[in-house]
Amino acid sequence: MQVKEAPVYNVSKLKGEIKIDADWNKTQWKKIKPIKIKLYMGKVSSFQPEVQAKMMFDLNNLYVIFRVKDRFVKSVVTDYNGPVSTDSCVEFFFSPDSEFPLKYFNLEINAGGTPLMFYIEKPMSEVSRLMPDELKQIEIAHSLPAKVDPEITEPVTWTIEYRLPISILSKYSNVTKPASGVVWKANFYKTGSKTSNPNYLTWSFVDNPQPNFHLPQFFGTLNFK
Repeated sequence: MQVKEAPVYNVSKLKGEIKIDADWNKTQWKKIKPIKIKLYMGKVSSFQPEVQAKMMFDLNNLYVIFRVKDRFVKSVVTDYNGPVSTDSCVEFFFSPDSEFPLKYFNLEINAGGTPLMFYIEKPMSEVSRLMPDELKQIEIAHSLPAKVDPEITEPVTWTIEYRLPISILSKYSNVTKPASGVVWKANFYKTGSKTSNPNYLTWSFVDNPQPNFHLPQFFGTLNFK
C-alpha cells in the first residue's frame, strides 16, 4: 500500500563551500537526511530502482543530489530541453513563490547530465522554456558518461548533483527566498519512459491512474531550516 499523506522535507542550510562532483558520500552531505523516491505511478516496472535525494540551500543557490541504484540505464539525449525524461532521468519540480504553489519549475536531468527546465504557470498550456544561457548557469555533475548507449542492463549506481542559482528563477516567477521558516511546495521524481524498463517513481504520492508528474496539487512540502 502506498502512503498518501503529503510528505515534508526539512532543507538544511549549507555551511561553507561545496564542490559539485556527484559524490554522494562527501562530507557536506553525510549529515543530511535523504528522502526516498519510491512511490510508483502507472504499471509497476519489473525492476524498481532504489532512488534517494538530498537537498541544501544557501543565500544564492539550491543544492540537490540524487543517487539511483538502477538497471536498464540509458541516456542518449544531449540537447538542452530535449526529451530527457525518455532516458533514465531524475527530476525536481518546485514552486518558489509561496503564494502561488500551483505554479512551478520542472528541472529534469538525465543520467548523462543533460537538463530540461521549464516554468509552468498552467500544465500543458502556459509554459516558458529556460534559455540555454540560463541552463548553462546550473552547475551539474554526473557519474556516468554524457551518453549511455547501449543500455546498461546489469546493476549500476549513478548520481546527479547540481547547484541551481536562485537568480535564474526571478525572470519567470516571484521567489520567496529560502530562509529559516520559508516553505515551498515540491516533488521529486525518477523516470525512464523509453528504456527497456519504463518506471515512474515519486516522493510525494500522486493520485492519478496514468503517469503524470505535472500535477502540482500533489506536491509535498519543503521546510527551509
